[in-house]
Amino acid sequence: MKRLLLAGVALSVASAASAADLRARPYPKAAPATVVAAYNWSGFYIGAMGGYGWDSGDASGGFGGGTIGYNWQFPGSQFVFGVEVDAAGASIKDSLTADIGGGVLATEELKINSFGSVTGRAGFALDAALVYAKGGFAWANRKDSISVPALGVSLSDSQSHTGYTIGGGLEYLFTPNWSAKAEYMYTSLGSETYNLGGDLFDSGTIDFHTIKVGVNYHFR
Repeated sequence: MKRLLLAGVALSVASAASAADLRARPYPKAAPATVVAAYNWSGFYIGAMGGYGWDSGDASGGFGGGTIGYNWQFPGSQFVFGVEVDAAGASIKDSLTADIGGGVLATEELKINSFGSVTGRAGFALDAALVYAKGGFAWANRKDSISVPALGVSLSDSQSHTGYTIGGGLEYLFTPNWSAKAEYMYTSLGSETYNLGGDLFDSGTIDFHTIKVGVNYHFR
């Protein structure tokens, strides 16, 4: 009987010691997860773009050109800032033909041959998507021409106009190096004086709208 009692006491002590050991055993805590953005927009990029333009009158037409720029996105921030330069050849034009008497027809054509801008960009990145606004300096070269074929008359003058442009768009990185974009811009340019055969006239303000799409390659 004493042996059984001693055995029981020894078993109880051993069980208590084992439980205490289990309670005291340390377990390492898992390190907190670190969230890292899958995309970063920082760096230089170049691209090609094209689209359609129109003014408040009847002028309209297509254009195509190129883009170069640089983005800054600080680590841990979703805000993206940048500068961008673009230029395009264009055929945004309007023409009017009228009878100037005796069945003699005269045609006047107004055409934007090229335009471009130097702008700042500010956007908000959602990983691969960037929603942005942009604005800055704009220029365009416009040609005014008058022709009267029956009289062998052809007059023209070209002037460069400067002003501002403002708009915004959406850009999406479909690979780490390539993105596609869609963009709307409003451009307002100051007037210039045109000389057609000695007749001088003021063009007035030139306002036009553009919608463009493009692709950019980002250097990493």
